[in-house]
This record gives sequence, structure tokens and C-alpha cells, in this order.
Amino acid sequence: MTLLEKIKSGALYDCSADAMTDELNARVLECKELLFDFNHSRPSEFQKRDEIIRKVFAEVGENCYIEPPFYANWGCNMHVGKNFYANFSLTVVDDADIFIGDSVMIAPNVTIATGTHPVCPELREQVYQYNLPVHIGNRVWIGAGTVILPGVTIGDDTVIGAGSVVTKDIPAGVVAVGNPCRVMREIGERDYEYYYKDRLIGFEVKR
Repeated sequence: MTLLEKIKSGALYDCSADAMTDELNARVLECKELLFDFNHSRPSEFQKRDEIIRKVFAEVGENCYIEPPFYANWGCNMHVGKNFYANFSLTVVDDADIFIGDSVMIAPNVTIATGTHPVCPELREQVYQYNLPVHIGNRVWIGAGTVILPGVTIGDDTVIGAGSVVTKDIPAGVVAVGNPCRVMREIGERDYEYYYKDRLIGFEVKR
């Protein structure tokens, strides 16, 4: 198994600088160079940022907007659907693939990590790592300051409350919050009538 195959498969691998090939180092450097330009673009340079993201990501749907700064270590493992919005300081540790569906909203200071290390201290001393993909469904809202850990799946329509640490899969159609993140309740009929406490939406929501 090649190093790249190990990186993508969930297998343990040596992630030290000496173990990385010139080709893989070049990929990482290219991502960092492109994101440097993205993060130092002028506020009005929407088209420039869109072109950079389409060079960096594996897949990007239409109407994708990411507010600088944005950080990734590979970029090429990002798969993003249409109508995607990410606010300031999204960080993705995309050693494995990150799949994000349509109409997903991400608040400021969110981290999505696929790379991690064994608990065994001797393996960490030898700089071993493994990576597990993350899947985020359609119409998901990720609150500010959330951390999503390797191997997690978040179902369609779910809301992850601010400050959550998502350590396990979260089902579709729920509000979940906390450290570790837990399901608080299902999204129900009241959510189609009230947008905040006793504040009425005031119009019929199309389903």
C-alpha cells in the first residue's frame, strides 16, 4: 500500500516530514500557496476567491461562498455541494475526504478534522497518524465554535449548536448541542411556526 493509499484508507501511517514524498509535499504546498492568495484577497474580489476555491477543492457546487480566512492542509479532499456558506475562520484538516451536502451553513470558527493520532504514546512518539472521512448532509447548520471530529456523519437538516464537540454520528432532523454533542430534540412543527422562542415566522414555509 502506498503512502497516499494509507492516508486515504484509515490505516496507520508515519506522517513525519521524512516519510512524506516530494509529490505529496508539493500538493500540500500548492494548497497553502493558493489559500494564501484567497485569504489576502480584497473584500470585493469575489470572482478571484471563487476561482481559487474551484482550483483547490475536489468538488464545488454552484453558489459557494467562503468568508476569509479559510484554512485547509490539502484542500483537494473537500467535496462541497451547491449553496454552501461558511463564515470567518473555517479550518478543515482534510487528510481524508470531507463531504458536505447542499445548502449547508457554517458559522465562524468551526473546525472539521479528519486526521488524528493513536492514544498509544509510543505510536505518537513515532509520529503515526490515521484519517477518517467526515460526512455532513444537506441543509445542515453548524453553530459557531463547533469542532467536528474524524469519522463523524451528520444527517440532513440537523442543527449543531454553538460550541459543540461532535464526537459521534448525529442523525437527521434534530437539534444537537454540547461537549460531547448530544441530541436535544427533533425538529418539529413548532419550528415551522416560530423562529425564536415566541416570535412567529408569520408566513407559510414551503416544504
